[in-house]
Amino acid sequence: MSTWTKPSSQDAHLEEVFGAPVAQLYAAAAAGAATPATHRALELRSFLALAEEQVARVRDRVHQYTAPDTDIGTLSTSELRFDSQWMDAALSARTQYVTALRELLRAMPPPGTAREGPPKLDQPWATTRPAAGASPVGARPAAQSARGR
Repeated sequence: MSTWTKPSSQDAHLEEVFGAPVAQLYAAAAAGAATPATHRALELRSFLALAEEQVARVRDRVHQYTAPDTDIGTLSTSELRFDSQWMDAALSARTQYVTALRELLRAMPPPGTAREGPPKLDQPWATTRPAAGASPVGARPAAQSARGR
C-alpha cells in the first residue's frame, strides 16, 4: 500500500489548508503542478502516515498479547519491553512529524495569496534545527581549522 493511500491524522487539516483532497494533492505533485511547499507537506504527511501505522501495529500486537483470553503463561517480558521501546520510538517520530507539518502549514500564506519578497519579521516562518552536535553554518571542524593556521 502506497503512502498516498494510507490515512493520517492530519489529512483533514491538509485538505482545509490546500482546499483539495489529499489524493488530488498527490496527483498534482506527481504531475509537477504542485508548489515546493505542497511537496514538503506531502512528504511530511507520508512519513507521518508510516509512523502512525507503526504505532497502530505495535498497539494491536500489545492488545493481542494481553487479551483476556490469552494464556498468561505465554507473556514475555522481553517482547513486551521491545514493543514498549518500539512504541516510544514510533510515538516520538509521529509527534515530530505532526509538529513539523503544522509549522510548515502555519508558515504558508493563506490560500489564493502569494508572499512576495523576503519574510517580514512578524510573520511566523518554519525553521529547522541542526542535528544534535552539528556545527553552525560556516564553522570549520577543529582539526581543519588547526591545519589552516
